[in-house]
Amino acid sequence: MQRRHIIRALLAGAIASGSLVAHAQDGTPIKILCGFPPGGLTDIVARLFADKLRVELSRPVIVENKAGAGGRLAAQALKAAAPDGNTYMIAPNSMPVFQEILYPRKVLDYDMLTDWTPVATLTTYPFGMVIQRSLGLKNAKEFVAWAKTNPKQASYGMGGAGGQAHFAGTQFAIAAGIDFLAIPYKGNGPVSTDLMGGQLPAAVLPAADLMQHRNNPKLQILGVFENERSPLVPDMPTFLEQGVKFDVGRAWMGMWAPSKTPKAEITRVEQALRKVLQDPAFKDQLVNRFTMYPMFTGSADMDNLQRAEIALWRPIIKASGFTPDQ
Repeated sequence: MQRRHIIRALLAGAIASGSLVAHAQDGTPIKILCGFPPGGLTDIVARLFADKLRVELSRPVIVENKAGAGGRLAAQALKAAAPDGNTYMIAPNSMPVFQEILYPRKVLDYDMLTDWTPVATLTTYPFGMVIQRSLGLKNAKEFVAWAKTNPKQASYGMGGAGGQAHFAGTQFAIAAGIDFLAIPYKGNGPVSTDLMGGQLPAAVLPAADLMQHRNNPKLQILGVFENERSPLVPDMPTFLEQGVKFDVGRAWMGMWAPSKTPKAEITRVEQALRKVLQDPAFKDQLVNRFTMYPMFTGSADMDNLQRAEIALWRPIIKASGFTPDQ
């Protein structure tokens, strides 16, 4: 009788284990949630990786845009998704990290540290500042002097309030001892439009947008928010080497799964992403077409990274006095 129970238990375990394999092979699409509109940087990254994962995982992979609320709609959808290895989210680190700090739990309706499981980091890229060449300023030191002399004119545009560009500008202002008004836009495209039209004296933008302005005779790239020169833009000086010292962390994108997704599924996708990021052709595409650098960090180290970033940014954001619209 005891032997019969053991056999039944073994059979039940085999069926449960086999159901996962069958589920992975039955053609059910893997869904990657994106909290931003089609055509934006996050959407582009999500679709780049979706194309590669279709091959590596031998399954359909689709990107579903749930734009709105600064990415919170996708984040809430991730929390609500079944933890069966079929749903993931790709997002910039600033979206979950900053929102975890800025918003109360009743607004977020999720806790990124307990409702999601990190899978892997994907890419990293610097932010920088571009200014009007008509200001006649050669470097950060001269810009700081100008801002102190012209406090009512010193302002910068960025693609949305409460993101990494916003607080990079805030940290720059604190370190330089200047008043520097942040002007949020709905995306980096409108920022660039007003910048080129002369309506903004300065803007904080990701590297891909900076590169678009690199040869514009009306604009000048002032510096990059990194501790050392980025291999993506090696000819652009950092603010640190220009004497403005502060730490803004690193901008990166990563993938998350719902909490309680089986470890085997997390590991399978993590390993597939590692393989994708090791492909020389894919790395070249990231660097030369999208001004991003491959950045693979596995699940456990990614968890440590996001916790460290929350600790880094919490006092910075609190000191800024910024309160988001809810």
